[in-house]
Amino acid sequence: MGVVAAFGMSLVAQRSKASSKEELERELNRAAHLLASTRPTGGNLSWALNEILNAASASENLESSRRLVSIAARELFRGDVQVNRAIGRAGAGLIHDGDAILTHCNTGSLATAGYGTALGVIRAAWEEGKRIMVYVTETRPLLQGARLTAFELKELKIPFKLIVDSAVGHLLSNGLITKAIVGADRILNSGHVFNKIGTYSIAVLAKENDVPFYVASPISTIYTKTRLKDVVIEYRDQREVLLFEGKRIAPKGVEALNPAFDITQPKYITGIITEMGVIEPPFRKSIRKLLMEA
Repeated sequence: MGVVAAFGMSLVAQRSKASSKEELERELNRAAHLLASTRPTGGNLSWALNEILNAASASENLESSRRLVSIAARELFRGDVQVNRAIGRAGAGLIHDGDAILTHCNTGSLATAGYGTALGVIRAAWEEGKRIMVYVTETRPLLQGARLTAFELKELKIPFKLIVDSAVGHLLSNGLITKAIVGADRILNSGHVFNKIGTYSIAVLAKENDVPFYVASPISTIYTKTRLKDVVIEYRDQREVLLFEGKRIAPKGVEALNPAFDITQPKYITGIITEMGVIEPPFRKSIRKLLMEA
């Protein structure tokens, strides 16, 4: 998400007809505002946009600004792959031979710059030779699990089964899942995690059934100065719920509520897997220590 936004900013810089550095910076700020508004809950998106704006402001002239923005976008791309691989290595140690892992939404190479966060952990464990089974939620209403995660696991030849979102409780209560690993769009220093809608439900059910619940995400998604009440939960077009492949599945006149994300409280989280290692409770103290070392 952040890398895509960075390259979007690079395109703005390259195609701009600005006649001065100041004019280009104004264009970039407008573009950043527009891009940030598309995913207000996503912390990594805002972080990447700020990195690009900082690169532009550090330049001496117009052409230097264009060049530095392009360089910064490419560096974010390369850095994202390295960070994801580090997350994978850190998380693979938590996975044991024979584990059955539940994951939600898409957190693989299609969602990142090329390796993945939660899916990167699963991928790293598989590459280490661990025999695992992955259970993938379809992830309503846009079916990122069914369309994207299933595709990636199939290509990687990692054993998996696709399940409907509402089957999670059944699998957990019957001992079919040994670990749950999801990604994150934003994490607060309190340990509150904002992620794809349905994450909270999985976390609660995992806790109820004594199944470890992990979040895999880069430290760029951690916001230490943001208050819980200030995070915007994005609500999306109700047609995503009312229609399927363009065909209406609910009666005419029915309205839908479509929150895209939910909040998982730290009490349900076993650990947060980052490129610098696994953060364990109490999260406020652990996150502070980790960021001081970063």
